[in-house]
Amino acid sequence: MTDIHTVLFDLDGTLADTAPDLGFALNELLREHGQQPLSHDQIRPRASYGARALLQLGFGITPDDTGYDALRRRFLDLYAANLCRETQLFPGVGELLSALPQRGLNWGIVTNKPAFLTEPLVRALGLAATAACVVSGDTTANTKPHPAPLLYACAQCGTAPANCLYVGDAARDIEAGRVAGMHTLVAMFGYIGETDDPPSWGADALVHSPGDVLEWIDARR
Repeated sequence: MTDIHTVLFDLDGTLADTAPDLGFALNELLREHGQQPLSHDQIRPRASYGARALLQLGFGITPDDTGYDALRRRFLDLYAANLCRETQLFPGVGELLSALPQRGLNWGIVTNKPAFLTEPLVRALGLAATAACVVSGDTTANTKPHPAPLLYACAQCGTAPANCLYVGDAARDIEAGRVAGMHTLVAMFGYIGETDDPPSWGADALVHSPGDVLEWIDARR
């Protein structure tokens, strides 16, 4: 039996479908540079990995390349100005978050997204008032897959790592959760790419809908 007290979630690709607005910002940047926009299907699998992955997808550029920092700043400006045009919670997430307190569980968010983007987005999605914690990519000195953000979230929620469940849609989410000593689930409804191999990530289970998270918890109570 698993005694879960707190459920922590990744944000992009787990709680919220942010790919449309991330894609809008990337395509605006591509247009500014005289390049053709990319399709949603091209952008979606990279959305969980943030600006670095999206700029590499759109421009073939990495942080070591000249001009990367300027492109990143402009991308983030465009995204911040269009943060919640089409972004919404995945179907079933609202019901899941409402059901957790009814079972005596609290929940929080741990994302690599920087706080200046995370905090207004969480407010716009109506999550700020009920989340026990919101940990952004710059809240601690390290980002996932380092376990520090998850351990910080545990402290904020007053829960030992062994009594936490972390749900995410990327290998780094599962790695961070496992190293932190948490239970982990892969959100298969998130931004899973064709080359990803979720069964190899070592999570406790793969879930195909937000409702499956609740079923996994209930089966162990």
